[in-house]
Amino acid sequence: MRVILFGATGMVGQGVRRECLLDPDVDAVLSVVRRPSGPSMGRKSDKVRELVTSTFRDLSEIESQFAGYDACFFCLGVSSFRMKEAEYRRVTFDLTMAAARAVLRANPQGMTFIYVSGAGTDSSEHGRVMWARVKGQTENALLAMGFTAAYMFRPAAIVPLHGITSKTPLYRVIYAGMKPFLPLMLKMFPQYVTTTEQVGRAMLAVAKHGYPKQVLEAVDIASA
Repeated sequence: MRVILFGATGMVGQGVRRECLLDPDVDAVLSVVRRPSGPSMGRKSDKVRELVTSTFRDLSEIESQFAGYDACFFCLGVSSFRMKEAEYRRVTFDLTMAAARAVLRANPQGMTFIYVSGAGTDSSEHGRVMWARVKGQTENALLAMGFTAAYMFRPAAIVPLHGITSKTPLYRVIYAGMKPFLPLMLKMFPQYVTTTEQVGRAMLAVAKHGYPKQVLEAVDIASA
């Protein structure tokens, strides 16, 4: 399997990248980034090729390099904290759709697209919570695009493992405090807590074998 990965330098993307490297069924990973990742990404592999682009808003110049891949894992995202809706929509909806359109044009058949959304996403697009509406619009648009298969992942709390860290200082403090209680939390609250490892493995399993639902909540991700 050949995978395109957006957001490999983020917390979730790092976890997905790690699982792709460990999976013998993955032959190649095309990591689309704004700048070379450098040694901070840890383990290097001949499987991974970085494709550097100055902007995700227009991928037409590099679109041809997306051809010949089987799955796209879109892990790029930002917190909505202190963001206006128009700004958040540009980052969340517009960038995702630009990537999805480019990937689909390059692979009109046989492409699986998996999008990391979030628990509480509003599929009606009309709720009071801004980020949930925007995420819902993004999910709905992706599902209607005509991919061979498309899946929306809605994790709740994601705990980083294997040395992976969040870029957000507050999240790093929270995750450090959660670490001693992780085994118990995963067992007692699978509907609320998952790990970067589980997300990465679930993406690979769903891309390979499909899943009965197009929208996966945290408990589905844990069992996929």
